[in-house]
Amino acid sequence: MGEEGTEGTVHLLCLAASSGVPLFCRSSRGGAPARQQLPFSVIGSLNGVHMFGQNLEVQLNSARTEDTTVVWKSFHDSITLIVLSSEEGTSELRLERLLQMVFGAMVLLVGLEELTNISNVERLKKELREALSGFAEAAGTAFVSLVVSGRVVVATDSWWRLGTPEAVLLPWLVGSLPPQAARDYPVYLPHGSPTVPHRLLTLTLLPGLELCLLCGPRPPLSQLDPQLLERWWQPMLDPLRACLPLGPRALPAGFPLHTDILGLLLLHLELKRCLFTVEPSGDKGPSPEQRRCILRSFYALVTAVHFAPEPGQQEEKVEDPAHRPQVPRACYLVSGTEEPGTGWRLVALQLGPRRLLLLLSAQSPVHGLRGLATHTLHALTPLL
Repeated sequence: MGEEGTEGTVHLLCLAASSGVPLFCRSSRGGAPARQQLPFSVIGSLNGVHMFGQNLEVQLNSARTEDTTVVWKSFHDSITLIVLSSEEGTSELRLERLLQMVFGAMVLLVGLEELTNISNVERLKKELREALSGFAEAAGTAFVSLVVSGRVVVATDSWWRLGTPEAVLLPWLVGSLPPQAARDYPVYLPHGSPTVPHRLLTLTLLPGLELCLLCGPRPPLSQLDPQLLERWWQPMLDPLRACLPLGPRALPAGFPLHTDILGLLLLHLELKRCLFTVEPSGDKGPSPEQRRCILRSFYALVTAVHFAPEPGQQEEKVEDPAHRPQVPRACYLVSGTEEPGTGWRLVALQLGPRRLLLLLSAQSPVHGLRGLATHTLHALTPLL
């Protein structure tokens, strides 16, 4: 729930909306699971103030204290999720999206019908504990795709058309399961099929590389026999082996990238795909975990403050061009200015449907940030 390397505590609460009975509670500190739990009286108060507002037709979405941000969200008048975060720089937008992903994970594994018709709370609590334990421990983690180290590296058009959040949650699910040669796993699709289960079939082609199929009752797993795999995948083993090193770097070997770049996130807002790496070259500067945390925090900042979350959102229902809000094209953030040569640089640039975020070393001159980001975006455009 928290991000790697951050200070502060995050509490996630799931309650039955009608009764207020807690279904599960999870806590993390600095990105690691924590045993610290909120007292039942506090949980009851948080849910009570939300229900009190609903009874008065007032929707309580978020609140802030001196050191904590709280976000409430109800789903289908059945489940209420509450998150409290004391992490520095946490935004309501980031916490709301966390709650959306948590509910999506619940639908993915249990199904919408089970969640919206809670007949046996204790049984549901038990099922959710068992089903979500893998997600909690992994922190992280049709329709055919190849998944390397939890990343979809190539997929059919149907897989790419999967809606949010299943497009994110399915690779996470595969990464959270124990390694196996083959799996036949029932899943619900939170966006596409929340009440009728599908089957997620996985086949390990090479260590760290899995073939994933999302399908209905057919084909049975027994039909995906070694003969079929040998026919279609044996000729591809050498190219597939070449994919494995791409896991951490996510870029082809020899790809021209400026040496100041410590990490990058490239988003294609229309295709809803991204390219992300915190290991573009070398091991200078912050650790990969710290780089990931810095980039994620910067993404939350620019999405909540500077750029519209979705393309065209800010232009909706604005008829007079003279009164259209100014949408920024770029922004940057500098850390460590008190000591020359320390800290890092962050820059975000949006051109058309693509948005690029860069984490750069302290040696990168501030006056050249936009030029470097523009050049990098043009170089990455053929990849996404």
